[in-house]
Amino acid sequence: MRIALVVTRMTNENLRLAAQIGVTDIVGRYPGPTKEALTGLCERVDEHGMRMSVLEGFIPHGDVVRGGPKRDWQIENYQQLFENMAACGMEICCYNFMPTSDWARTAIDAPGRGGAMTTAFDAAVPFGEAEGPHIEAGQLWENLHYFLEQVVPVAAANGIKLAMHPDDPPMPNFRGHAQIMDSIEAFERMIGLVDDPANGICFCQGCFAEIGEDIPAAIRRLGNRINYAHFRDVCGCMPEFRETFHDTGKTDMAEAMRTYREIGFEGPMRPDHVPTMAGEAIAYADITADTFNGPDTPVQPGYTMLGRLFAVGYMRGLIDATK
Repeated sequence: MRIALVVTRMTNENLRLAAQIGVTDIVGRYPGPTKEALTGLCERVDEHGMRMSVLEGFIPHGDVVRGGPKRDWQIENYQQLFENMAACGMEICCYNFMPTSDWARTAIDAPGRGGAMTTAFDAAVPFGEAEGPHIEAGQLWENLHYFLEQVVPVAAANGIKLAMHPDDPPMPNFRGHAQIMDSIEAFERMIGLVDDPANGICFCQGCFAEIGEDIPAAIRRLGNRINYAHFRDVCGCMPEFRETFHDTGKTDMAEAMRTYREIGFEGPMRPDHVPTMAGEAIAYADITADTFNGPDTPVQPGYTMLGRLFAVGYMRGLIDATK
């Protein structure tokens, strides 16, 4: 198993920190459609002795999800992206199929250990509807099938593995839209749409814990299609949960790590959302591919560095203890 990390902000100092704590793989955000932009990011990571093996976040796909007028153009962009990733030595493309485009929380300052701030969700708190006409689950499944038929063969031909992330929060309806990737059964259905090893899963432990799944059992059930993992935990479950430090949640994290080893998982695994710790500043601001990779990018809740340093050490200890 390889420990991966999203580095925010993506400065040389933070890249050095990642290398110093033993991270081997960096998770990059989509830098735009050109091969040159992607190559530049990979070369920066290479300079610090690590590899950018995963691309995750900000890939234009709203019309793919909703069946909008730019759908085929966005699919062509994915196909070209896979060729660019292969040329850079990358292997995983993580995406989601949420009509609202990204994960959401109702609080960013829920109290954690020692006064650390964590993110939380409560379905009883009004969130407001997302833009665009309501989309039904049946249409989402049709759109997903169309997308996978077009992109999985190209991904496979380039040695790229897709990793679908669960809906977060995992609800059948959120902000006026249906959602479909909110259960183990949904992921099994997705795999069956285009049955190819390139059509795989980002196993986000937090999301599956949010719906009350037994995490080791879920890892075993989906194991042969887990291409990438998010190692995080929560307390509570839908309709109300709070994210935690890796050692204060409800999941037996040591047993989870033993199960990854049991199924033979050897891919990249990253700590996902972490608490905001003393001295860190966060900004709940919109971030795009154009702004993410800059030195002044706002740091969103869950993506601060200090909590990641703790998480990586905790993960390394579990990996070594389960050999």
